[in-house]
Amino acid sequence: MNAPLPTTLPAQPAPPLAARYAATRQRSQALIAPLSAEDCGAQSMPDASPAKWHLAHTTWFFETFVLEPNEPGFAPFNPAFRVLFNSYYNGVGARHPRPQRGLLTRPGLAEVLAYRADVDARMAQLLPALTETPGLAALVELGVQHEQQHQELLLTDIKHLLGCNPLYPPYAATALDALLPAAGARAWLPWEGGLCDIGHGGAGFAFDNETPRHRVYLQPFELASRLVTNAEFAAFVEGGGYADPALWLAEGWDWRAAQQIAQPLYWQRNAEGGWSVFTLGGLQPLHGDAPALHLSYYEADAFARWAGARLPTEAEWEHAAQTAPAHGHALEQLLDVAWQWTQSSYAAYPGFRVAEGAVGEYNGKFMVNQYVLRGSSCATPPGHARTSYRNFFPATARWQFTGVRLARDA
Repeated sequence: MNAPLPTTLPAQPAPPLAARYAATRQRSQALIAPLSAEDCGAQSMPDASPAKWHLAHTTWFFETFVLEPNEPGFAPFNPAFRVLFNSYYNGVGARHPRPQRGLLTRPGLAEVLAYRADVDARMAQLLPALTETPGLAALVELGVQHEQQHQELLLTDIKHLLGCNPLYPPYAATALDALLPAAGARAWLPWEGGLCDIGHGGAGFAFDNETPRHRVYLQPFELASRLVTNAEFAAFVEGGGYADPALWLAEGWDWRAAQQIAQPLYWQRNAEGGWSVFTLGGLQPLHGDAPALHLSYYEADAFARWAGARLPTEAEWEHAAQTAPAHGHALEQLLDVAWQWTQSSYAAYPGFRVAEGAVGEYNGKFMVNQYVLRGSSCATPPGHARTSYRNFFPATARWQFTGVRLARDA
């Protein structure tokens, strides 16, 4: 997940922001409590990062974008970290190659934690100046939101790492992805469409890709009341959905064939001929009434065709999410369950402008060859989601907690 820029200063005084900074930093370290130092240093694939790197990069963000321009007598904790833990900011300078982050056995986890402690102590000296320094509160808020995004990435990346282990070790005994609530029977909820406003508006934090708020025209449409379940997706698998080229986009079919994909990520046949699934709590029986997770855009689109439906546009999803109560509709599993694929390519809203400076690299340069997801997942930190939030990934991505909500024309 890539963090864009804030567009409005949080309408909150300095103490709550300072408290959120401290709580966010503490939560990141709490997430690694079940892990060994070896767990924290390994990288399972180029798209994932070691937990140790997430801890260091989020610290690098505060050191580079908050402390360096604002701290009197600034000196980096370790000058080499400027390269090692730079993610994609070309304006900052050189970067260590992303696919090689797992090779960084040095610095060790203990030194990364010392780096975090050093930056936190220096930030504590700076935070009282939030109301005195123009733009400082916005930078700190951005850093907090950015670290929350990496908390979700840390969980998805560690799940992928442990899922590559033939022992299928659990991350924790109580797994958030194994305790998702079942939804009721699916209903098709109608919306009349017409002229609608989408995008972030008003007070509170938003990333720049959520703005400007603007008007769109929607044809009448229907949205499923809940997400697609494991049982429904298993019927697609058992019914030959992965073997029918008529259901797949051309690139999706080629990707499926090249990767020899015949079921969702983390699914495997058990001894009884049914399905088991790897969760953060280890290998468990597949629960049919739970939402199907870890689906790529290609799989989501193929399932929608098989089901005689389609994926919603992001404008349909947001309009429905914002107006469901007024229509008397109950949209289940809207937030905090699974990111939901839309058919919308990730692109700028009308009037979008990229901010100046290195921090402006957050967002605009990623608006190509990706699709928008809406909602939030079971791994999203509490309070981080909102209905205008735009997540985005390439069509092949499925290690994130991604699911499907169906739509169809009215």
